[in-house]
Amino acid sequence: MTTPPNKPTKGADLRGAARLATDATAGLTNLVEAMHERIARLPGSGGTLDGRTGGISGLVYKTIRGVTRVAGGSIEALLGLLAPALGSYGEGRERDAIVAALNGVLGDYLVTTGNPLATPMELRHAGHALTLEREALAVALPAAGGRLAVLVHGLCMNDLQWQRDGHDHGAALARDLGYTPVYLRYNSGLHVSINGRAFAQQLARLIEAWPQPLQRVVVIGHSMGGLVTRSALHYATQSQQPWVPRLDDLFFLGTPHHGAPLERAGHWVDLVLGATPYAAPFARLGKVRSAGITDLRHGHLLDEDWVGRDRFARGGDRRQPVLLPENLRCYALAASLGAQGGALKERLLGDGLVPLDSALGVHKDPARALDFPPERQWVGYGMNHLDLLGRPEVYAKLKEWLA
Repeated sequence: MTTPPNKPTKGADLRGAARLATDATAGLTNLVEAMHERIARLPGSGGTLDGRTGGISGLVYKTIRGVTRVAGGSIEALLGLLAPALGSYGEGRERDAIVAALNGVLGDYLVTTGNPLATPMELRHAGHALTLEREALAVALPAAGGRLAVLVHGLCMNDLQWQRDGHDHGAALARDLGYTPVYLRYNSGLHVSINGRAFAQQLARLIEAWPQPLQRVVVIGHSMGGLVTRSALHYATQSQQPWVPRLDDLFFLGTPHHGAPLERAGHWVDLVLGATPYAAPFARLGKVRSAGITDLRHGHLLDEDWVGRDRFARGGDRRQPVLLPENLRCYALAASLGAQGGALKERLLGDGLVPLDSALGVHKDPARALDFPPERQWVGYGMNHLDLLGRPEVYAKLKEWLA
């Protein structure tokens, strides 16, 4: 079959994206890819680390490596080169993965410059955006019932990436417990508080337009998605939005409630490198990283945490304390690369990105500590940050708590 003239082929697009990867200044993507490779391997698994991943992940990093170079040409010019290649994929998962990762790394820049690659916030189902009107939801979700589960992805990800190793928590809850899953897609490079305010409005419209009487509403947030959820709930409570009392359960999967030390490697490289080899790629971390990423340093939720401050400046944790809501059931699920009862270093390392104490809300300052009841905490050992999306024991715990 002859390719139509002037239409780039997928192979040509891949070659073009790979050529963008030759710039030696693309240190940010190199370090993220190296980190990805490292956390995908448990300690002691052997093998040589070369800082590269394969498959779709490899494609994502190759593409962003070209986009983020800052020497020899502007970011804007490189984004212009990347856009046609992205367009050749249509609505495919590969393109969605590239755009999601690009937004996580440079999402605030994309918005500031009005770039069409900036991801708008949408609530979606089965890979399609939902129109938040009662009649439209009834058509799009003919099996919608009284149980609603809203799933919120993490940094550099999208709604389709809840499916991992053939499993999707939302689809499984629909099959086993009759929940209707709805997935948030958002630009994870924006400040958490900006996404939190927008998510609060999206939830208000969704719950108001739901085509059936609601019996139970739960939100499941993975990683940054948990911070966005807490931010949304704070602002909705502050403005007395009517959907807040209708929310029943919040689940946090690997959420960095008190920050992720690996982000702070941008400021404390020597300390982090001395603590764990998983942080080594972050030695190259400079100032080419989004507002969303820097919010992960301490777990920022509110505008007051960042407005009027240099987000790259050194400084301690100056967040406004935001406690868990009293009238909701809140659950924390964490992962640890080590074995149960392992060494302190394994506890500090946590899932490779988020320490256990951060994921469980533990803090030495009582004003900041999150009071998850012991029976609503769970730790999965021998698994990493992304395993929380697909491991059967994680879903078994979700199902047990929701049954």
